[in-house]
Amino acid sequence: MTRKTPFSPRTAGASALAVLALVAALAAGPVAAAAAPDPVPPFAPPGPGAACVFYDGNQPTLYGDQGDRVSEVQCLLANRRYLPWSAVDGTFGPMTLIAVQRFQADHPPLVPDGLVDEQTWSALWHA
Repeated sequence: MTRKTPFSPRTAGASALAVLALVAALAAGPVAAAAAPDPVPPFAPPGPGAACVFYDGNQPTLYGDQGDRVSEVQCLLANRRYLPWSAVDGTFGPMTLIAVQRFQADHPPLVPDGLVDEQTWSALWHA
């Protein structure tokens, strides 16, 4: 008996990211891949730009929230190595709070309060 997994936008976003990473890896060729000093997760292509497609907005996101906004924050933090990829789960819990506060502290004039407001969103996308 085959068990089907229900469709979710989050799963679709992760699939799209995997495709983007594959295209980037193929375009880079085998020399660039062999020269990479640190392995990169399959849905986090190297470079300054983030490849997160869960949410495109700037609504306040805070501890206890769940959903695509949180997944976007977590993905952006994981791209910048503030959060392990295993913690990208769509739930704004203690690990995400600490990662947000560390990111904010490293990017003045942000206040390390753990609230992902307009200024923190902008810094996450442009860091």
